[in-house]
Amino acid sequence: MNEFTILATLATIHFIALMSPGPDFALVVQSTAKHGRKAGLAIATGLSAGILIHSTLSLTGVSYLVHNNPALYSAVQFLGGSYLLYLGLSSLKALLQTSTLDHTETVPDTQRPLSSANKPLTPFFRKGLMTNLLNPKALIFFVSLLSSIVPATMSLVGKVSAMALLWGLSIFWFSLLAYALSTKRVASKVEQAGPFIDGICALLFTAVGVSILWHLLPF
Repeated sequence: MNEFTILATLATIHFIALMSPGPDFALVVQSTAKHGRKAGLAIATGLSAGILIHSTLSLTGVSYLVHNNPALYSAVQFLGGSYLLYLGLSSLKALLQTSTLDHTETVPDTQRPLSSANKPLTPFFRKGLMTNLLNPKALIFFVSLLSSIVPATMSLVGKVSAMALLWGLSIFWFSLLAYALSTKRVASKVEQAGPFIDGICALLFTAVGVSILWHLLPF
């Protein structure tokens, strides 16, 4: 295949993977529904930065070395599984606290959470970055995708184009998702479904985290 065909194939497979439900997708939906468009866009930027790092490490062979080193790969799995489990349990805790507050008559102003407009965006960016970067399934995906499609003889321009393409599609899709969920027509419905979305996302993060950690058990 010529480099244009390689890039087109890479873009198609990656975009299909982006649209499939998973921790990245769930995080954008949850954050946008709960904290608004700016938070969702910050999450999208963080996720895309993680994808850029994954693609860079895969194309330079670093991820391949990690994947084929049992000790290093187990460490990545442990960190990733633990972080996703932490996200899931934190989301469940927040959901329970919100449910408890909803059943109280009044909440003092000093105890009310900051509006999304006043919240710093750096934590959301960091959350998106770490969610993607520490996901061992993302590491496997990029190692498998890039090693099977991108030949070692591909030019430097071609490899840089591949990294830019993966990043560009990621920031486009996740930002589009955050924007669509925060439009006036959709935002009110998303807000009403907030507790349901939080619950589903929390269960997804918890399930993926437990699944990853479970496979590390020595039996």
